[in-house]
Amino acid sequence: MTNTTYHYPPELFELLVDTIPRLFKAKQGVLAFFRGAGVEPSVFADIAAQLAHDRDSVTKFDIVRTVLTRLNETASDKALRDRREIVKRVVEFEDFSMCWENDRLQAQGLVGQIRQVVNVKDSFTRMQQEREAEARKHRETQRREAEALLQQQAVLKEIHIDLCGLFAVDNAQKRGLLLEKILNRLFKAAGILISENFKRTEEPGQGIIEQVDGVIELDGHIYLVEMKWLKEPAGVADVSQHLVRVFNRGQSSGIFISYSGYTAPAIQTCKESLSKAVIILCTLQELVLLLEREDSLEEFLRTKIRGAIIDKQPLTEVL
Repeated sequence: MTNTTYHYPPELFELLVDTIPRLFKAKQGVLAFFRGAGVEPSVFADIAAQLAHDRDSVTKFDIVRTVLTRLNETASDKALRDRREIVKRVVEFEDFSMCWENDRLQAQGLVGQIRQVVNVKDSFTRMQQEREAEARKHRETQRREAEALLQQQAVLKEIHIDLCGLFAVDNAQKRGLLLEKILNRLFKAAGILISENFKRTEEPGQGIIEQVDGVIELDGHIYLVEMKWLKEPAGVADVSQHLVRVFNRGQSSGIFISYSGYTAPAIQTCKESLSKAVIILCTLQELVLLLEREDSLEEFLRTKIRGAIIDKQPLTEVL
């Protein structure tokens, strides 16, 4: 069973059947119109032969209906071009002097109707195309977002595995360097890392005078990050070095990440420093749990920051 697709909608098809015969006085003029539109002579060869044999055996309306039906039932690029060209020539028709006197006004009215139908159809088509383009764009955006999310989840799982693997590293120096790299990968995956492990030097030959493990930007604010894996809880001396780095940069804030937690005096020192800059304290265990729960690092840090600013607590617990 063949699937026949009609390319002219019924209302336009009938308007063309009523209009084209009235645009020309002679039947040969109708055939000449189709030839001029690029329709292959083979499409109406039998009609031309019938006219040559008996010109009264077929009307202009019969000719137009037959040719349009054949074109409408042909699913090819050539037929599509012919159909469009026929409509284009009717819509652009202006010289009604070739019509019979009693057909002239009706032909003009019918051409006007076709123009209106075509304009409405073209407008609908454009709107439909715009909707389809927008839908495709939306689907493509969703696809890219889904792929990016899957990629980010894969990266975070790898970071979680590597972070847990640090607990088996005995060499403290090696473990500390690996910790910096892994946590900077975490910040990078979240899209907030600016720089990792940068060193500041003064004059050549003086060596490194300051080292920061990482720098991130969150909600328009810069945070210097210090990471420590110590046997004992981080004390006042440990956090004070980082506080000095932050205070020396007037517009920055600080994040301290400790494997072993913090002493009470260290927490109090950071609390007293909140009058000068935003300082938040994190534990490595919090970040491990964060990765296990697949929670947002940005929201985790924002909660910590709100606790430091509103509650004056640098070590806000995030469950």
